[in-house]
Formats: sequence, C-alpha cells, structure tokens
Amino acid sequence: MSVSHQQNNNRQRLGKNHGGYHGETIDIRTVLRDVETAAPQHGWTTEVFHTQTDLKWLALHRPARSLNPACRIYISAGIHGDEPAGPLATLRLIQENRWPDQAEIFLLPCLHPTGFTLNRRKNLQGIDLNRDYRSPKSAETRAHITWLERQPKFDLYLCLHEDWEAHGFYLYEQNPKKRPALAGKIIETVKPVCPIDLSETIEGWEARGGVLRPRIKPAERPDWAEAIYLISHKAWQGYTLEAPSDFPLATRVNALVAAVNAAITF
Repeated sequence: MSVSHQQNNNRQRLGKNHGGYHGETIDIRTVLRDVETAAPQHGWTTEVFHTQTDLKWLALHRPARSLNPACRIYISAGIHGDEPAGPLATLRLIQENRWPDQAEIFLLPCLHPTGFTLNRRKNLQGIDLNRDYRSPKSAETRAHITWLERQPKFDLYLCLHEDWEAHGFYLYEQNPKKRPALAGKIIETVKPVCPIDLSETIEGWEARGGVLRPRIKPAERPDWAEAIYLISHKAWQGYTLEAPSDFPLATRVNALVAAVNAAITF
C-alpha cells in the first residue's frame, strides 16, 4: 500500500459507531505502565492520587526548565473509558518530550482507568465522571478534586476527549479573560492529520470551523464537566479537544498530539 493511499484511509470514517463507540480498545494497564516507565526518563515525577484494585490514577509533574517560567499547563485524558486516544496521546507526548522549557506541566494520563477495562463511558456505579464536578458523588472525582486543590492555578488547561458521533476533530474554547486565543492555531495544526468537523451545530452548540465557544454560566448548571470546574476554580483559559472516534485510532491520536503541541508552542 502506498503512503498516499494509507493517508487517505486514515482520513476515512470506519462506520463502526452505531449508538455508541465500537472501535478499537486499549490495555490501560500496559499504557499506564509505559507512562510510569517513560516519565522519569524525561524528568517527570509521578504521584498516585487514587487506586481501585490494581489500577492507579497517576498525576505527573514536570517543572519548567528555564529560570523564568512563563506558564503552568494542565493536561488530562481518559475520563471516559470508551475514548482510548487520549491516554495513548499523553504517552506519546511524554515519549517525544517536546515540552517548552518555560512551561511547568501537570499531566494526568487517565482519569478513569476502570472504564477502559470495560470499554464504557461511566464508572461502576453508573456515574459519568465528566458530569460529577459540581457536587461530586464518585470516589474518583473526589480524589481528583482533592489533588487539584493542592495545585497552583493553571494558565492553560487541555482536556483530551473523543466524540463517537463527530464528523471530524473539533474543540471547545473557554477564555473568559479574553487572552490570546489558541483555537485557530490548533485547528490549522490538526487539519493536515485529521479532518475537521465543519458542522454549523455540534452537540447543540453553534460551531464555526470546528470551534465551539459556548456561553456557559457555571452557577446555572447542575452538572459540571471537568472543564467547567477548571475554568471556575483552577485555570484562566482552556480547551477541550475532541477527536472523532469513528476514524482510525492512529488518526485520533495524531490529532490530539498535534493539538496539544500547537497549544503549548509559544
């Protein structure tokens, strides 16, 4: 198969997702072991902030390499157990080690390891962890918030996700302080490796060129996603990155890696 033919195949929908995610799965235990192996080789420290059976919730920290740190960046993935591209993308980002010297990085490679053993969105109690951040009921979310409360405020958050219904990559932007927007830069960087969802409406929100800027009022929402908690309590600006789950896994990982690299390149 030629390179160009393979690239075209990677940009084609698989047609597997009907009523939910039915694509490739991952062995999350292996992924997290690989994370723990690679992290110290590149200057990361690792903390375990929650466990269930033999599964670990990992938090990685990489201090800035410059004398004058420019920003603190938070990255998370794997809050839904049927979105495998996020944990794989964080592993690759650690291995490639292209972080800017002036940035302090906080990275959580998988916020729901148990979900990946079952290939399901919700936890064992039927709770969607990404709707549990206002009045947390799950042990997983409570442990995450306890960890977050010990951390400094972040200049930027990046939450890595997938959408099994999406026609291509898209993102949510939260930028209440009107800082320089990164959405356009991210979209342009992802475009060569993954189609962009150009729908005018995505998930009920107005979208333009793959960018959603919903006017969310946290106080009026009963259920908070991780991103709403972050923008309300811990971060000045942030992006939820959505890879299209009905495309090959490699394409989705490439999209998330490209999006993160675009956002953290100053």
